[in-house]
Amino acid sequence: MDSPHPLSLVPYRGGSMDPKENDPMFAKLQSACSDLKKLLHSSADMESSLEKMDTNFEAFQETLSEVSRRVAPLQSVAIAAKALDTRINRAVSPALVVLESFKLSESLQRKLLQLTSELSSKDAPKKRLKALIKYVDCVDKLNDAIGSISLECEPAIQKLQEVVEFLSRTRATDQFRTHRLRETLITLKALYETELESMRFDGLLDEALLNLQDEYEGILQQLRHRNIGELQGDVTAEMEACDLGTDLEVELLRRISETLAANDCLDICIDIFVKVRYRRAAKALMRLNPDYLRTYTPDEIDNMEWEKLESATALWIQHFELAVKKVLVSEKKLCKQVLSGTMEGLIWTECFVKIADKIMAVFFRFGEGVARSSKEPQKLFKLLEMFDSLEKLKTQFSEIFEGEAGSDICSRFRELTKLLVHATSKVFWEFGLQIEGNQDGFPPPQDASVPKLVRYAINYLKYLASESYSAPMAKVLRTEQIWKAGVLSQPESDENLLKDAISSIMEAIQRNVESKKSRYRDKILSHVFAMNTYWYIYMRSRNSELGKLVGDQWMKKKYKIVAEESAYMYQKQAWGSLVKLLEEEDLSGQRNKESTGAVIRGKMEAFLDGFDEISNRQRTSYIIPDADLRMQLRGATVKLVVTAYTEFLTSYSYFLPPKSYLPPDSFQEMVGQLFNGGHRVSNRAHKDRTAGDYSASGEIKPFPRSRSNASDKS
Repeated sequence: MDSPHPLSLVPYRGGSMDPKENDPMFAKLQSACSDLKKLLHSSADMESSLEKMDTNFEAFQETLSEVSRRVAPLQSVAIAAKALDTRINRAVSPALVVLESFKLSESLQRKLLQLTSELSSKDAPKKRLKALIKYVDCVDKLNDAIGSISLECEPAIQKLQEVVEFLSRTRATDQFRTHRLRETLITLKALYETELESMRFDGLLDEALLNLQDEYEGILQQLRHRNIGELQGDVTAEMEACDLGTDLEVELLRRISETLAANDCLDICIDIFVKVRYRRAAKALMRLNPDYLRTYTPDEIDNMEWEKLESATALWIQHFELAVKKVLVSEKKLCKQVLSGTMEGLIWTECFVKIADKIMAVFFRFGEGVARSSKEPQKLFKLLEMFDSLEKLKTQFSEIFEGEAGSDICSRFRELTKLLVHATSKVFWEFGLQIEGNQDGFPPPQDASVPKLVRYAINYLKYLASESYSAPMAKVLRTEQIWKAGVLSQPESDENLLKDAISSIMEAIQRNVESKKSRYRDKILSHVFAMNTYWYIYMRSRNSELGKLVGDQWMKKKYKIVAEESAYMYQKQAWGSLVKLLEEEDLSGQRNKESTGAVIRGKMEAFLDGFDEISNRQRTSYIIPDADLRMQLRGATVKLVVTAYTEFLTSYSYFLPPKSYLPPDSFQEMVGQLFNGGHRVSNRAHKDRTAGDYSASGEIKPFPRSRSNASDKS
C-alpha cells in the first residue's frame, strides 16, 4: 500500500483567508511547493520506466547470447577465408609482376626491331649516331626488363609452389581455384626455363649486342689521327694532343661500352677497343715511313751505312716524341672518355697501356740496339741527341704512363736512358784512349802537316762543347758519377765535370802529338810538325765554346807557347846554322887581303850552298798549312837571314866578284818565295782553311828563345 503524500497530512482550516495570503513571499513558497510536487511525480514515473527497461534489457541480453552462440562458427570461417585470400594474393602478385615484365620485354623487342629498320635507312652520320643512341637506350631497357624477370621469376615460382602445395594438402579452397593456380605455376615454370634463357642468349637482345659490337668497332675505326704526316720534319710544330672524336661519337662509344659490360661482354668490348685503337695508332705512325725501325739488333745497326744511321736516329728522336706527345696522349684521352665509366674506372688505364705497349716496344727496341752497338766515336753525338730527347720527355712520359698499369713501360724507358748514359760515356772515354794509344796506326806526317787524327779530335771536341751537346754531355757525366759514387755523394758542377773530361781528352791529344814528334828522325821536321799542330789546336779552339770552356790561359800555356817554342827551334836549327856561316869571327886571324878574300868567298859559297839545301828541303819536305803562320815565319826568317846576308855583302863586297851574287832585294824576294807555299803548300793551305774554318790573328815575331820571354800579342 502506498504511503500518503506528506502534504496530505496537513489539516485544512476553513474560515476566512489568512492575512498572509496576500504576502508575495508566501506566494513564492506556494509556487515552489507546487514545483516540488511535480518533480516528485516525475521521479516516480522515471523510476517506474527504468524498472521496465531493466526487465527488457535482461530479455535482450538473453537473446544476444543465443545469437552469439549461433554466429561464432560463421565468424571463424570468415577469418580463415580472409587469411587464405591473403596467402593466395601474396603468391599471385609476384607472378603478375613477372607477367608484366614479360609484356614489357615483348614491347621493347618490337621497338628494337623498328629501330633496327630505321638504322639501316640512316645515311647521314650525325642522324645515324643519334639513332644509335636510341637503339642503345632500347637495348638497356630490354636488358633491364629481362634482368627483372630473371630476378623475380624464381621467387614468384617458389611462392606459387608453396601455396599450391598448401591448398592441395589442406583442401582449403575449391578444386577449380587450386587447378587454376597449378596451371599458372606450370606456365610460369615453362616460361622461366625456356623463354628467359632464349631471351637472354638467343633472342633479339643477343642479336642487338652483336650489332652493337659491330657498330662499336666501326665507330672506333672512324676515329683517326690527323695531320701526323704534316708534322714530320717541322721542328716548330706544336705536338699537342687533340680529340679523336666528336662529343656525340664519344658519348655513343661510352654508352655502348657500358651496355656491353652490363651484358657480360666486357672482355669482347676491351678486345675490340684495344685491337682497333692499336691499329689506328700504328697506322698513323706508319704514315711517317719509319722503315728504319725494322733494323734494330746491334749487329744490323753496325752494318748500316753511317749516313743511314744518322738519318735513322734523327727520325727516331722526332717520331718517338710525336708518338708520345700526340698519338699516345690522344689515345689515352679517348680511353678515359670511353671506358672510365666502366668497372668504376679500373680498366681504362690497362687498355691504354695495352695499346701503347707494342708501339713503344718498337721504339725502345731500336734505341736499345743503337746503345748496344759498337762504340764508334762518331756515334757520340747521336747518342747524346737520343739521351737529351728522353730527358726532355721524362716528366711527361711519367705522367702519361702513371700508376701500376704503366710501370713496365716506365721501367723500360728508364732502362733505355741508362743504356744511353753508359753507351755515351763509354764512347767518349774510349775516344780518349784511342787518341792516347795512337790507334790510328799511321806514322807521323812526312811533310810535318797537322795529323788527321788531331784535326778530327779538335773538331770533335769543338762540336761537343757547343751549346747543343755540352749540357747533355755534362748531364751524362754527372749521372754516371752519381751512379758510381751513390746518390748521397756531392758531384761537381756540370761545367766542371765537362771541363775536366774535355781537358783530359786534349791532354791525350798532346801526348799523341808528342809521341808522333818523337818518331821523326829529322829534328827540324819534328819542330815544324809540333809548330803546325799546336798552332792549329790553339787557333782552332780559341774564341770558341771549347776555348771558353777550358780557359784561354790554359790554351795559351798548353798550345800557343809550345807552338812558339817549336817555331823558334825550327828557325834556330834551320836558319840559325846558316846565319852562323857569315859570322866574322873567322876573319880576325887573317893576315893579308888574299887570304881574307878567300875566306870571305868561302863563307859566301858555303852560305849559298846551305841556302840551296835548306830551300830545297823547305820546298819539298816542309808544309806550313796556316797562311798567317807562314807569313810570320817569313818575316822572322827574312829579318834573320836577309839582314845577315845584306850586312855581310855590304861589308865585304870588295872581296866578292862584282855581279856574282844576288843583291839584297832579290835575295829577300827569294827567301820570301820559300814561304809562299808554292803549288803544294797553296793547295794544302787552301784545303786546311776550308776544312778548319779558322784564321790566325796571333803573331810570332820575334820567336821567343824561352818560355819566360814568350810574347803573347794574340
